[in-house]
Amino acid sequence: MAVPARHTSSAKKNRRRTHYKLTAPTVKFDEATGDYSRSHRVSLKGYYKGRQVRDAK
Repeated sequence: MAVPARHTSSAKKNRRRTHYKLTAPTVKFDEATGDYSRSHRVSLKGYYKGRQVRDAK
């Protein structure tokens, strides 16, 4: 089994952990429906980029 040859310092450990973070989801306002939805996804009412692409749920 592999074992580290040197002790990992707290600074190096913290620099590695800086990327372990949550990012907020991107949300946009849809003018066609007046609702908020995720970017690059069809809204619940079936709209994408201001036009209806499928039936609403």
